[in-house]
Amino acid sequence: MAENRLRDLREDADLTQADLARVLNCSQVCYSYYELGRRDIPTAVLHRLADFYDTSIDYLLCRTRIRNPYPKK
Repeated sequence: MAENRLRDLREDADLTQADLARVLNCSQVCYSYYELGRRDIPTAVLHRLADFYDTSIDYLLCRTRIRNPYPKK
């Protein structure tokens, strides 16, 4: 589940939900809803998260187990 992937990435980086909320310019509650799957994550936010964690959106959404980002053109 994407929610677990987001939480795992955040915890692996020793960050709080409030830390990620600041990065994404949203409230801690909003970010919490992303992690819990209560709110769909907008495409722009997925891009920011993928860049922040240096991974692919497919990895964030659990469509692949490969964490490496796609090569940039």
